[in-house]
Amino acid sequence: MPVRKLTSLEQAEERCWLDPADPLLPRRIASVWNLANRLFKRRFPPGVHKYRSIEELNRQVETWETQE
Repeated sequence: MPVRKLTSLEQAEERCWLDPADPLLPRRIASVWNLANRLFKRRFPPGVHKYRSIEELNRQVETWETQE
């Protein structure tokens, strides 16, 4: 990746955004998600979890953390 000299913060912000019509956008988003999944494993199972109390939630979170 080439190094570019930027003279203002506005130039840096313009460089960060992709055009929403860019056909490569979905592939780039997927690659960012894949990288995040490889670097940071999920600490809890997916889905909606309901608890009767904060104590019950805290016990479940402790269980998830010890299973890693």
